[in-house]
Amino acid sequence: MNDVIKKEVTLNHSIDKVWNAISKAEEISTWFIQADFKAEKGYRYTFTSEPNEKGCTVISGEVKNANPYVLVYTWVVADTKVETTVCWELESTQNGTKLTLEHSGISNYGGETAVKMFESFNGGWDNCFNGLSGYLKEEVNAG
Repeated sequence: MNDVIKKEVTLNHSIDKVWNAISKAEEISTWFIQADFKAEKGYRYTFTSEPNEKGCTVISGEVKNANPYVLVYTWVVADTKVETTVCWELESTQNGTKLTLEHSGISNYGGETAVKMFESFNGGWDNCFNGLSGYLKEEVNAG
């Protein structure tokens, strides 16, 4: 099974705007999920989804690296106790910012659960990229 999800997009926004969108709690909470988050090594964060028919989902973990334009944190869904790793990397380009996301360690779930989580995360990150892109467009147009 593939253990790593990798997504890449070039956004027509400055690297600092993109960095703020993925690293500041108030911005993450606007386009992604309610966040108690600081891009500081060692910070224990919590993301909490809006309640739906399945209840609400809590994602927690620890920031492992938060150097300018590289953000790495562990990712533990609800009560699974299974740890995976999310890494965001930004690179300035002539047309804006190249954003690369890698979500690794999904085989830590084991067996069929790993396959289901891979599919869930893969679709979730597609939605995440769409939300981020829409948020950045609104921010730029509103500002």
